[in-house]
Amino acid sequence: MSFMDTLKDKLGLAKSKAGDAAQQHPDKVDSGIDKASQTADSRTGGKHTDRIDTGADKTRDAMGNLGDKGRQDSGGQA
Repeated sequence: MSFMDTLKDKLGLAKSKAGDAAQQHPDKVDSGIDKASQTADSRTGGKHTDRIDTGADKTRDAMGNLGDKGRQDSGGQA
């Protein structure tokens, strides 16, 4: 197996685990996103608040999509 194949397999596994976490613990994921964005905002002195907020919103959407995909995948296999 080539390096790229191995990397793709590992990234797929990480994506699956992230989807599981998003599905099982959405409150903790949301809290982590909030904490990270607040830390980034304070470290930049509030200079990039709009960009940080946009990034946090996009991250929430992506994690929600991963969680939704996990529900669809498990529902289709049952």
